[in-house]
Amino acid sequence: MLGTVPRSDHPWSCTLLGEFVSIRLLGELNATLNGRSVTPTAAKPRQVLAMLALSAGRIVSVPALIEELWGDRPPMSVRTTLQTYILQLRRLIDSALPAGAPTRAKDVLVTRFDGYLLDVAAEDVDVWVYEQLVDAGNQAIERGDYEAASRHLGRALDQWQGHALADVRVGMPLSIEVARLEESRLIALDNRIGAEIRLGRHNAVLSELTVLTAKHPMHENLCAHHMVSLYRAGRQSQALEVFRNLRQTLNRELGVEPSVRLQKLQRAVLRSELDLEAPPPVRRMRAEAVPAAVVPGAGRDEETSGVPIGEPAGTGHLMTRMGGNGWQR
Repeated sequence: MLGTVPRSDHPWSCTLLGEFVSIRLLGELNATLNGRSVTPTAAKPRQVLAMLALSAGRIVSVPALIEELWGDRPPMSVRTTLQTYILQLRRLIDSALPAGAPTRAKDVLVTRFDGYLLDVAAEDVDVWVYEQLVDAGNQAIERGDYEAASRHLGRALDQWQGHALADVRVGMPLSIEVARLEESRLIALDNRIGAEIRLGRHNAVLSELTVLTAKHPMHENLCAHHMVSLYRAGRQSQALEVFRNLRQTLNRELGVEPSVRLQKLQRAVLRSELDLEAPPPVRRMRAEAVPAAVVPGAGRDEETSGVPIGEPAGTGHLMTRMGGNGWQR
């Protein structure tokens, strides 16, 4: 995959593209080259660009593009029409290239056997940056470093500027990808909030959880986070109300009861059990290195990850359970 090649080893990106390319898919579609927009206005070329950008550095087959654009009802001149859309994209790219540049649009949007390839570095696409940061956050959770997890996942979520491909008319392939990204976003939110709660920052996430549980009234993890945060903030009755609302919604919509773990949490809140008390403050973290390609604006002297000074990080897995430290994520 091209995006894994260092910039210094990629002759075109380091001399022409590099930091001058930006493709945003986590929100409205926006592609710029050398500060100029290369985003098409017509619906179908926008779909083609989105498909190519999601697979930056990899070949997207003609059949996949046809399925995205026309489903199971392609026109008679389907390949000729697709080539027209590719030509429109290349014209936009050419318009943003410096006069006399040795590289032309056909070197960026490359024709391959029965397919096309957008030859840009993967880190120029916000989806790639987002997923790298999510991976870093999940790895931090695995080793029990909740400070780093909160930081990485927060930066990952900052990549989002709205719903994925919010202004693109999507076919089946893109709709599947949008659903995958939106689910990933919700999981990242869940995990980041869990890390914040483990760090004793329950008050800081209360307002966010109020909104999230209203948007996702049957999401048990978010409801559990809300209950724990309210309890630790001294609002026991409201924590119990969150559970009642969840139960009523599940009964009405699905005819089921909350899971056993949520029922255990409800009983623990009801009994004011000590294992729901806030954990002790987490000590200051020592910085670890994060690859520059992962964090936009990297190179500045700032903390990007960490482990407790003088003590190895824990090895807790991401799970929800009752235990000695209470409701844990």
